[in-house]
Formats: sequence, structure tokens, C-alpha cells
Amino acid sequence: MSTKNDKPRAPRFLWQAGLTAAALTLLAGTVAPAAATAAPSGHNRPELQAILQEGVDGGLTGVQARVRNERGEWAGSAGVRELGSAAAPSTNGRFRVGSVTKTFIATMTLRLVAQGKVGLDDPVADQLPEFGLDRRITTRMLLQHTSGVFNFTGDFDAEGKWVPGIVSAGKDWVDNRFTTYEPQELVRFALAKGPRFEPGADWRYANTNYVLARLLIERVTGHTFAEELERQILRPLGMHATTAPGFSAQITGPHAHAYYQYDDNGTLRTADVTLQNPSWISGGGDMISTTQDLQTFFSALMGGKLLPAPLLVEMRTPNPVAGYGLGLWTTPFPFPAPSCGAPIVHHNGSVQGYATLMYASPDGSKTLTASMTYVDGVGAETKAAAFMTATQKLLNETFCAGRAEAAQPTR
Repeated sequence: MSTKNDKPRAPRFLWQAGLTAAALTLLAGTVAPAAATAAPSGHNRPELQAILQEGVDGGLTGVQARVRNERGEWAGSAGVRELGSAAAPSTNGRFRVGSVTKTFIATMTLRLVAQGKVGLDDPVADQLPEFGLDRRITTRMLLQHTSGVFNFTGDFDAEGKWVPGIVSAGKDWVDNRFTTYEPQELVRFALAKGPRFEPGADWRYANTNYVLARLLIERVTGHTFAEELERQILRPLGMHATTAPGFSAQITGPHAHAYYQYDDNGTLRTADVTLQNPSWISGGGDMISTTQDLQTFFSALMGGKLLPAPLLVEMRTPNPVAGYGLGLWTTPFPFPAPSCGAPIVHHNGSVQGYATLMYASPDGSKTLTASMTYVDGVGAETKAAAFMTATQKLLNETFCAGRAEAAQPTR
């Protein structure tokens, strides 16, 4: 397994939060005009449609968003489904959700805690002895990113020097994006790099934590992650468009395309990277979903339908270093917050060319879910401000009833 990798293209503090340039940076490009579409529930939301169009004008190839608040539910899209085509993205097309996968894994793990099958503060080594984990690492530490394990997609050392992870950027990734990684392989690669800090002593976002949590779920239940996801969450909530693809490169059903620009010996090339083997990220972010399914899931979770109240409190209790609970953010860092100060919980995500938003009020009554597609890679960071501005405006319209729509993005 090669360890060659590009350095992060996003500001250091964002990279340490596990956010590649794919999450926060968007490349400007020429996009063929397409008719924007909306699926309102008995009302028009031109202000929301305008925000989506602004995102496309700022460089996104396509965007779809779904809002539910006191004015009802609205879904719309803008831009194009695929470069060179005039077709607009579906208002409920499928997309790669990236790190939103972590909230699903955390929820499933906490459900096992509720059933007495997993101890939140028990050593993970008891369930996964084959990795020789430090016995001080607990389930809670995995879910809150306080275990200290190395992030297999790359991390900084104590002196601030970048330590490469597996290939996840550049020409090497494009050429090898159908490579299969076993989750155990990712864990062993990370553990060979040594810990970043003593278990529980600090906070550092690491995808390795959630690959371990995924393996923990499989070990305890005796089922694959996909089987357990279906049994615990997807079937009960009627989420028919959400999948854990494992090693499959396909996205079934209607979906927008994602792109990646890279340097090929001095020549810039752009590849359609919609199809890829997502095993390189595994439990760190391999799932596929829709805005409707994410809304259904997050609303049910925050509304107390998936976890007992005490464990939901645990999930939403932030780590003091970064404001991260168990599988979700409970404070704004590192993304914008509603300018009116309305409380939110969220977990966003990204995979090359796809960026996902998933926000809710603490009771789940208000939600914002969205997918943005764009040309990732070389030059993508030039559109970070446009992404943040669009996110800020969508948040204000969802959670502030538009009262702070002119506010500047959180920095």
C-alpha cells in the first residue's frame, strides 16, 4: 500500500478537523446553464432557490438542498447533473456523503451501548484484540476522536510536520481510485505510525477511529456493517435510498457527477470521479444517501427515536477542545453557525467532488440537508469563501427565518 499523498490544501486547523479541500473549497469553472428546479410543499421559496443559484454562479457544478422549518418543507436544485449536459440535478438524487457516515456509525454504536452489548467506557481492545490497541482507548474515545490514533488519511506530528497517509489526492489517487482496501489494513497502517497523544489527553479528528468503531459493530453483532445499518436504521425509518457500498464503485439511481482536477506532468486534467471504490475511506465516510433520507435520519435521531434520552445527551455533550460530541458537532467549529444564534447540531462531510451538509435544531424539528458537486483538486481552494457564504445563507434561512441573511460567514 503506497503512502504517497499530497499535503492538505485547506488551512491547517480545518485539516486537523478531518476536512480536506473537498469539504470547504470549490473550483470555479464554466458550467452549462440549466433550468433550476424546486419541489415545494405548498409554498414557494425563491430566496432559497437564489442561494443555490449563487453557489452555481460561484463555481459549483450542481447543488441540491432540502429545508424544513416553520414554513414547511422545500427542496430545490440548481446547476447541472453532469458537465456537458443541460440536465439539472435531481432534487433528491443520490450522492456520496463523506463524514456524515460517522454520525450513523456513532448512532449504531450507542444503540449497542443501550442494549448492554458495548460499554461506552470499556476498552476497545477487549472486543478487537487483534490490533494490540492501548487498553486505555475506550469506545467513547473512538466516537469523540480522543483516542490519539493516527489518521490514516494523513496527520500532523507534534512539531506540525505533515505525515502522509494512504493515497487520497492527486494523480496517484485518480489513477488508483478503484483500489480495494480492507478496513483492517487501514487500521494497521494507522497504528504503525504510532499515537498522536495519550488516550483521552487531547482531541484530534481521525478517520481511523470510525473504521475501528465500524469493526466493533461487526464484531459485536456478527453482521456486516451494511446488514446492521439496514436492520437498525434504514429499514425502520424507511430510508430506501441510503447504502453502505463497501467495495462497490457504483452509485445507483439518479445522481450528480463529481470531478477532480490534477497535474499530469505539467498538464492539468479533469477526471469524472463519480465512480470510485470508497473502501479507501471505509467507516470514515463511504456511505451514499439523499437529502430526504438524511433529513429523515437526523430528525429522528434528534427527536429521540433512535436513542434513549441519556445516550442522546451523551452524544450531544461536546468535548471542550473542539466542541465535538459522539459522532456530531455540537458547536459551530469548524463550519458556520446561524447568525441569529439559534442552537444547532450537525455533521458535514466530503469525498472528492462531493460536499454534504446535515444540520438540525436540537429537537430535530428544523433541518437542512444538502449536496454540492464541483471540480475538486488543483485550484479548488479558490472558492472556499463561496462555499462558506452559501452555507451561511442556507443556515440563516433555515434556522433564523431569514433574519440574518445578510450576515457575513463565520471565520
